[in-house]
Amino acid sequence: MVTRYKITLAYDGTNFAGFQRQPHQRTVEQALTKAVNKMAKDPAEPIVVYGAGRTDAGVHAFGQVVHFDLPTEIKPEGVRRGLNSLLPTDLLVKKVERVPLDFHARYDTVGKRYWYRAYQNEFVDPFKRHYTGHFKFTADIKRIQQAIPDLIGKHDFTTFVASGSQAHDHVREIYSAKAWALPDGEIQFEFCGSGFLYNQVRIMVAVLMEIGQGRREVDCIPGLLAAKNREQARGTAPASGLYMKKVYYDQAELQSDLNTY
Repeated sequence: MVTRYKITLAYDGTNFAGFQRQPHQRTVEQALTKAVNKMAKDPAEPIVVYGAGRTDAGVHAFGQVVHFDLPTEIKPEGVRRGLNSLLPTDLLVKKVERVPLDFHARYDTVGKRYWYRAYQNEFVDPFKRHYTGHFKFTADIKRIQQAIPDLIGKHDFTTFVASGSQAHDHVREIYSAKAWALPDGEIQFEFCGSGFLYNQVRIMVAVLMEIGQGRREVDCIPGLLAAKNREQARGTAPASGLYMKKVYYDQAELQSDLNTY
């Protein structure tokens, strides 16, 4: 009896070379696949895990989602406890659910939410260096807040996708985009959308920080979108400040969160 499980993961991306399996590299997919197969007592057919999306080296997650099939049925709590006893301490299974065999962690998504932490200081804070992106120059949060709504809506984000992207279609819809400042000089961003291209969030943050620093005009984003030219955006914010916060599979839940945040 094959049973499909959907699991929600959290991980500190500092010491992972990203989510996707790579030869001779420590990745989230590699660590999780090893634990799943060990828990299943090394079945004849190796178990494959499928993620909702890829995260780069150094990127963190609160709510990455994967699915896999086991050749037997185990209670979800047993799967959670079993995997967490086998996984390294920088990778945690938060939740396990049984799902129908036609569920797919990647193809069934209706939205994703990302969070970015930008720390502003002349020097790197040793206690924030792995969990924020460091920006040496101070940005004006009011300028950023004026500019960020121009990213909302359905656009061709070719200007905001890094080379190496395998996507043929660069049209994505941003449902919400927000920025706020903390007393310690950190600026935080949150983006929710239908999906995101390779490095899209980090490139959007880099442009917004440049707007905040006065290096770009507040109204430059429509022109950047129209240009469809990566060279027009240039920068990419550091991976260490990015977090995959949540993956949505239910339209009602997505709408509820959009109304709440």
